[in-house]
Amino acid sequence: MILVIGEVLFDLFPEYQRIGGAPFNFAYHLKNMGFPVRFFTRVGDDDMGRRIIDRITASGFDPDDVQIDGRHPTGAVRVALDENGVPDFTILKDVAYDYLSLEGGPAEAAVDAVMIYFGTLVQRTAAGCEQVRQYLALTQSGAIRFCDINLRPPHVNPDAVNVSLEYANLLKLSEEELAAIQLSQGRSTDDPGGIAWLMKSFDIDTLALTRGSNGSRLYHGGDVVDMPNTPKTDIVDTVGAGDAFAAALAAGVLRGISPGDIIVQAARFASKICGIAGAVPDDAGFYAFSGFYANGDTISMRDRTGMANDAE
Repeated sequence: MILVIGEVLFDLFPEYQRIGGAPFNFAYHLKNMGFPVRFFTRVGDDDMGRRIIDRITASGFDPDDVQIDGRHPTGAVRVALDENGVPDFTILKDVAYDYLSLEGGPAEAAVDAVMIYFGTLVQRTAAGCEQVRQYLALTQSGAIRFCDINLRPPHVNPDAVNVSLEYANLLKLSEEELAAIQLSQGRSTDDPGGIAWLMKSFDIDTLALTRGSNGSRLYHGGDVVDMPNTPKTDIVDTVGAGDAFAAALAAGVLRGISPGDIIVQAARFASKICGIAGAVPDDAGFYAFSGFYANGDTISMRDRTGMANDAE
């Protein structure tokens, strides 16, 4: 089972609203690719929260994994797009997902998880960071702990970044986020060995670096695979492109395909998401092209010495 923890929210565009949040987007993609996924999150007892629960239920997730907060509203982000569809985010504070509890059912599920996906926004508070730290400590040593760094100032908790790096063995981040981490660790951003230092210091097996207009790069087992930027046509917006990349990366690792094929598929899927409004499609047929469908209930799990080995 793949467990996803963190925020679900509404992206509020000038003319429409879409359900989003990196963990939700990631979970939704993997679920529609055929993988077994549980998504633990928290919403407010309000109209947006009820709409989210309806969408989650219709998408095949267990609504009992969604906590309802009677004191805090459902999370939301105001999204402004420039002429190229690139978003600027204003993230609302003190919302339901800031109070997500990972005790009880979520904690019991963590013990046997094949993969746990987590980010840094749900850790923006000290309480949220401690919740995630305790949760990750429950996982088996062979579990894939996938951290998707998502630094959105001023919603950045330095302790959360450190906790995330200490537990992650699969990491996705951008060049800007890499630079911020290097500076926080007292290292120069001009150091060409920054990636090697990061992977060795925190025992990270696989690292994906997104590089904006320069494409992306995947590091694994001493190998480096580059994916040049592919010009996109018919861009609606780029919201959720990074989450789509993360989902395809996870699917490739779980299926045990080669690093070169993983990064090609991840870039292709992220590009396809840019052609729709918001971060996730309404039509499950959107996923038919991906080639990442799970084989029944059996998925592959990479171990600490190779890209993958068969596991339930």
